[in-house]
Amino acid sequence: MMARHSTGGRRGARAAKRALDLAVAVPVVIVTAPVQLATALAVRVALGRPVLFRQQRPGLHGRPFTMVKFRTMLLPEQVDGTTDDAVRLTPVGRVLRAASLDELPTLLSVIAGDMSLVGPRPLLMEYLERYTPTQARRHEVRPGLTGLAQVSGRNDQAWDDRLRLDVEYVDTWSFTGDVRILIRTLGSVLRREGISATGHATMPLFTGATEPSTLRAT
Repeated sequence: MMARHSTGGRRGARAAKRALDLAVAVPVVIVTAPVQLATALAVRVALGRPVLFRQQRPGLHGRPFTMVKFRTMLLPEQVDGTTDDAVRLTPVGRVLRAASLDELPTLLSVIAGDMSLVGPRPLLMEYLERYTPTQARRHEVRPGLTGLAQVSGRNDQAWDDRLRLDVEYVDTWSFTGDVRILIRTLGSVLRREGISATGHATMPLFTGATEPSTLRAT
């Protein structure tokens, strides 16, 4: 069911969402600084340089931004050029992903306003042309660290279901809904649910839908 808000109410809710992003992200970045330093050292020892993984991802309305995470995989040149995630993902990387420690630098994107705490996860730029017009609506809001799809199975769900939940989030978004998703996220992380898709080291590529999207990278 689509949530209905007045224009003023919607504007106020968006301001509250941004305030929540900053109220959570700034203290967490400061408090977890020692943890981030230890994680950086672990990545440096186990995977070498660079410690951080940087990649352009589509943000609000598909506009690209640079997302930063701790690296969890070996570079292709470190494993004879292979791009197979199962080969590149290291034991240290699995631990970081399971605990979501690799995501801590992403909080800087939240503080910068490129992302929100809650929203559809930013996927790959090349996916923009593969969405149906309906699926592309996931970009009508800022991408998030966690979202309705993540608390409904994280990576262990089919692409159609995941993208449907992203659009459902856009249509039903509310401030209180974001708070509920954040609380559910803590439970999912503690239970280590849906870290990877069944049969995959991470998750399969989204190969696209039959109906082309009108959304393009800008």
